Amino acid sequence: MKSVRRILFLQGLPGDFFRRLADVLDDQGCIIHRVNFNGGDQWDWRRPGAINYRGSLRAWPAFLAQLLRSRKITDVVLFGDCRALHRTARAIAAGLDVQVHVFEEGYLRPDWITLERGGVNGFSPLPSDPAWCRAVARDLPAVEERPNLPSSLERRWRDTFLYYAAYVVLWLSFPLYHTHRPWHPLIEAFGWLRQLARSKSAARRSRASAAILRPGDYFVFPLQLDSDSQLRAHSDFDGMQPALAQTLASFANHAPAPTQLVVKAHPLDNGLVDWRKQVLDYARALGIGDRVIFLEVADIDALVRGARGVVTVNSTTGTLALAAGVPVKTLGRALYDIRGLTNQGALADFWIAPQPPKMDLYESFRRVLADRCLLRGGFYADQPSAPLAIAAATRILAASPPEPATAGVAPDGVIMTAAE
Repeated sequence: MKSVRRILFLQGLPGDFFRRLADVLDDQGCIIHRVNFNGGDQWDWRRPGAINYRGSLRAWPAFLAQLLRSRKITDVVLFGDCRALHRTARAIAAGLDVQVHVFEEGYLRPDWITLERGGVNGFSPLPSDPAWCRAVARDLPAVEERPNLPSSLERRWRDTFLYYAAYVVLWLSFPLYHTHRPWHPLIEAFGWLRQLARSKSAARRSRASAAILRPGDYFVFPLQLDSDSQLRAHSDFDGMQPALAQTLASFANHAPAPTQLVVKAHPLDNGLVDWRKQVLDYARALGIGDRVIFLEVADIDALVRGARGVVTVNSTTGTLALAAGVPVKTLGRALYDIRGLTNQGALADFWIAPQPPKMDLYESFRRVLADRCLLRGGFYADQPSAPLAIAAATRILAASPPEPATAGVAPDGVIMTAAE
């Protein structure tokens, strides 16, 4: 007799992807459960029978353990495994032998999303042994090259706006919830409006600065979002500022003249931190003001292809550079930080003699990722989301179902409230 999959959805990214995925799994005979943590979750889900969790982060472990056992959950689906709620969920699920399926933005860009069992990035179960990677890849087909999928920035903005609007409007319904992001949504909204007002002048500055770059004579340091939990969880930095400070100081002390360092802003930065001022002020203080360029807007693909090397904490820009044969140095822990792909020595040495990746190893790495961790598509791609949801459901159901956790009695003080 075929066992029934009982799948619990936790937080996704803004938009309807998780709801569409749940619909596909529902059609496959799965029993779907969901926990909403704020009004944005409630708005995006809009399926019956969800649970609105109104408890504290401290009470969450007991609540979740009871939920997994009482409903005999076999699988947990979530986006981003570094959020406090999700890190707890991963740990409890592992203890109860419940499978966890983690979505993230794609390891490879563009046109891919990540779906991996157990964890992603620094929590990925994939070995970092280059010999293992080559051996596994021998039996895998080459990754099919396809035209790039256009991404809809307008859709991403719309979904994000609606999510956080519902978060704010319904915040009294979830009084104990604290976002994993460092800023309140209203403060972030102010930052985005200011970014929009400055966008034209930022584009002009960036074009003028990029025009003086000479291919092969500059390094690139792409900023990650300060709220990026992958940065904080998988590095020794508590934010972007110390990583930036270390990189500029090392460049000043070791990079040969006349090489330049290009610091590229993240396209989704909310503008609440004036990174341009911080970068240029710090560069002047280090005596390299004439060798550091800050770009708010740029084609990251073209920028990386012309670089002498890329330094990053653990951004997916690193895989973009590897695909182009550009040397990469990571400052944190990244799935692609593999001997033979990235530079394993000190940052000081990287500025002087950056070593390019072994492209045969990169091809093997790419085949393994496509087979085990990636799905073709984009969360905000300008195309129907149904094929991606079907592919994701197929990947989830392909994993052998574990025995469901045993039902138990709810701990004292735990209340499960069904959504209306």
